[in-house]
Amino acid sequence: MSRKQTGAAALILAGLAIAFAAPVCAEEPVNTGYFGDVAIKGYDPVAYFTENRAVEGSAAYSHRWLGAEWHFASARNRDLFIADPGKYAPQYGGYCADGVSFGTVTTNIDPNAWRIIDGKLYLSYDPGAADGFEKKPTKVVDSKKHWSEVQNTLISEKMQKDWQHTPAD
Repeated sequence: MSRKQTGAAALILAGLAIAFAAPVCAEEPVNTGYFGDVAIKGYDPVAYFTENRAVEGSAAYSHRWLGAEWHFASARNRDLFIADPGKYAPQYGGYCADGVSFGTVTTNIDPNAWRIIDGKLYLSYDPGAADGFEKKPTKVVDSKKHWSEVQNTLISEKMQKDWQHTPAD
């Protein structure tokens, strides 16, 4: 098989894997920014709920979850997260909720641009987007509708990146 045929076959297999695996994928993508593997720029997801503000976390109080390192401002916050990550983790893996509401991926977020709506944390790329997300209830509905499509895009991009970085035989 030629290199071109091997590449085409790999892309077809990747597409099939996405089509069949994504709906049953147990782990959702987590926004770790453009570099590294620290979730939500190192901010403490629990502090949004307990202190009602964005608080930078510390690697000294970290926990690995969904393939990313999450930082916390205290051992107490870390332990609260470990006990119930679904309660504290941002929606859509910490990707910009406003972007998800349009069916797009916005990796860059501002940890200070956030809202808690119906007990769920939503992060945005800037304060204006966070305000708009809160003031227009259809955005929450739209983001829920588009999330599986955005997840598939993120999974596809990760698979392609992983495939491109696989050493040649």
